[in-house]
Amino acid sequence: MQEEKSGSVVNVDAVELKEDGSAVVIIDQTLLPNRVEYIELTTPKQMYDAIFQLKVRGAPAIGVCAGYCYYVLARGIALEAADWQTFKTMLHIQKEYLNSSRPTAVNLSWALNRMEAVVDAGEGKPMPEVLDLLEAECKAIHAEDLAMSEAISAYGASLLKDGDGVLTHCNAGPLACLGYGTGQGPLFYAHDHGKEVHVFADETRPLLQGARLTSYELQRAGIDVTLICDNMASIVMKNGWVQACMVGCDRVAMNGDAANKIGTSGVAILARHYGIPFYVLGPTSTIDQNSPTGDDIKIELRNPDEIKTMWYAEPKALPEVKCYNPSFDVTDHELITAIITEKGICYPPYEKSLAALFE
Repeated sequence: MQEEKSGSVVNVDAVELKEDGSAVVIIDQTLLPNRVEYIELTTPKQMYDAIFQLKVRGAPAIGVCAGYCYYVLARGIALEAADWQTFKTMLHIQKEYLNSSRPTAVNLSWALNRMEAVVDAGEGKPMPEVLDLLEAECKAIHAEDLAMSEAISAYGASLLKDGDGVLTHCNAGPLACLGYGTGQGPLFYAHDHGKEVHVFADETRPLLQGARLTSYELQRAGIDVTLICDNMASIVMKNGWVQACMVGCDRVAMNGDAANKIGTSGVAILARHYGIPFYVLGPTSTIDQNSPTGDDIKIELRNPDEIKTMWYAEPKALPEVKCYNPSFDVTDHELITAIITEKGICYPPYEKSLAALFE
């Protein structure tokens, strides 16, 4: 795999299917920005760990990875299963195992369910034909993701003026979403089309996706970026340096409540106080029609060591100190200026504008 540069976006092939279909190849995002290393995923445990440990992360990238993982597993199970029912049962078990790795990101279950639907529809067909259909489906998910990313980025860039300051939280650029990205996609798209912006990237505690990934991508693309600690967002807004906030999302409820990386809701509250537009960007696949409100979104709790020891030579808190480490929070729809999808820009009331996307 090799790096290719298209416009301002450096395509590092964050998720790919190995040419012979035997493995999913990902860039290990936990090693960035210091090392760029690719790893191959061939077993259910490797796939689960890659998603759970954030080696692959970002809702769209997780969805693409899940589609490829399902196909690779199907190839292996097809060699072991004695009959069609055994094949379906074994594959369903592995699908549910993968689905349990990240409960908040709806793209994971969306992609796995889409792949399983191909198997359900293929009953009675020769196994090689079913595997061909699965290969075509996972590659279609990837192609659709790239098209989605460009459409979202174009819509988002239309809301920015040349010279605007934009504050963003976490990472929803090419690494997380492929192509241009979602939450940061408009920044790359604007740069590619002659509109320059100045970006303030929250470091995004405790996993530092903004520091390790967002600032890395923007700096390499030649976009003016300033890294700030999360608790500096208020002062840069007060200074008048921010004209818009743009973030990605992992799940959106039908009333417009949006789950994104922990700390996002605080950014939205600050933006409301300072009169700054707050935009959430994501594909329609992140809109969960089974979640009427944000109260229906399950929030993933992660290891306390991410706070106390992960980035430090020595622990920064006593071992017996309790930690609360939710991976996401939910931003209330009343704080969101617009939700930007590949199908267009949705404005309040979101019960109507989001529902219209599925009509």
